[in-house]
Amino acid sequence: MTVVFSYLMNMDRWCRLAQRGHIAWVVLIILDILCDVSDCATQAEITKHLEMGREFLSRGQYQDALSHYHAAIEGDNTNAVTFFSRGTVYLALGKANLALTDFDKVLELKPDFVAARVQRGHILLKQARLEEASQELDRVSQWDPHNQDAAHYRNMIDPARDDIALAQAFMRGHDYQAAVDLISKILEICPWSSSLRELRAEAHSALGDNMAAISDIRSTTRLLSDNTAGFYKLSLLHYKLGQAPESLKEIRECLKLDPEHKDCFPHYKKVKKVEKQLTDAQEALQSQDYKRCIDLANKVLISEPKVANIRFQAFDKLCQCYQKDDQISESLRSCQEALDIQMDPRILCDRAEVYITSSMFDEAIRDYHKALDIDEDYQRAKEGIQRAQKLQKQAERRDYYKILGVSRNAGKQEIIKAYRKMAQKWHPDNFQSNESEKKIAEKKFIDIAAAKEVLTDPEKRQKYDNGEDPLDPESGHHQGFNPFQQFHQFHHGSPFQFKFHFN
Repeated sequence: MTVVFSYLMNMDRWCRLAQRGHIAWVVLIILDILCDVSDCATQAEITKHLEMGREFLSRGQYQDALSHYHAAIEGDNTNAVTFFSRGTVYLALGKANLALTDFDKVLELKPDFVAARVQRGHILLKQARLEEASQELDRVSQWDPHNQDAAHYRNMIDPARDDIALAQAFMRGHDYQAAVDLISKILEICPWSSSLRELRAEAHSALGDNMAAISDIRSTTRLLSDNTAGFYKLSLLHYKLGQAPESLKEIRECLKLDPEHKDCFPHYKKVKKVEKQLTDAQEALQSQDYKRCIDLANKVLISEPKVANIRFQAFDKLCQCYQKDDQISESLRSCQEALDIQMDPRILCDRAEVYITSSMFDEAIRDYHKALDIDEDYQRAKEGIQRAQKLQKQAERRDYYKILGVSRNAGKQEIIKAYRKMAQKWHPDNFQSNESEKKIAEKKFIDIAAAKEVLTDPEKRQKYDNGEDPLDPESGHHQGFNPFQQFHQFHHGSPFQFKFHFN
């Protein structure tokens, strides 16, 4: 009480000191006084926190127990039992390094705390720090020869040491599957060993199982703090798989720990560039800006000359965008480049569509069958085969695109322009002097008019592109096409006078 009264009496003097720039010194004095005042209350609070911590620990509510042990240690950092209790909670939560730090503090305060030494030895065993674990557990056995936990953990160490040596020998001998199997067995005893997980990740990569390698490396980033090497390896593995967004995410984690990391920073710049080019190319494809899509995909090939799975995505975009841009030979070349890297059923179907555009129906059907060999339930391939077969039969009768000399991607204006050119060329009035030539011209003119009728009508063209000729009486959808109407339109305002003569 006297201290509080003195504090109040000197408040005015301390305020003047604060105004003259002695703020830090004044704060220290006030904190010191407040600590003195609260000594009794703090001890009561510490006891309460310890009681609550034990209660929550007994219920398995570890996070709640942890918060109370934190508070108790803040009030008194000389109690070995409190540190041991918190270390036990950390161990239950799988936070080995924090638990180890608390057990180290326990043994600093009380070197003969046997339970802390046993737990410390157990953690070192799980981390595969076998020599340290052995020394710790041997010390316990000297003090307490009948300690069953210490003996149990100690008996695991020598077999684990022999297995690790054998696994390393397997790696040197390139027997990677044997190494994976043995390391998996060792990790049942030493699950917190980052070095063993790195070794198994190396074996997985050698076997081509990059996803399993990623899983192991990710574990090391949780086991080790500031593991920039782990994040760098994760980024490289994702990039090798063609997963540019995931690669970018992992390399950013490395740069959070070290913004100027000698490996992570240059890799970040490269991945960021490639990822943006691929994303922009996809957006260009979706927005039907095919020339921009082609430009961006080709830039990816320049940015990444080696990694196959990244280049695969660029060739995939080129396969689609060249087709949409009516560059058929370039599309076929790019489709083949993609398929040389990965035989993907979707790209086989994309190439089949390019073949259909070029009326190469046998080749299209072959690609659809290849797609089904990879995935027998791939619906697009099943439907594609039926459509290609219909179009092939249709082409044997009358191919409207070929009649007008346009591609299957041609727009309406291009079709009308081609129709006018062909109609002018094959108008029967141009062949009045030769009756046989005139009959040929009449037939061609009827076909030209039919082609224009179908290909300039969206509904009829859709049916035709699906393998059904809307002007074929056998299709069941024939709507009574009248070629004379086309001739009338063609002759409107024309000096030509032409009549058909039918027997």
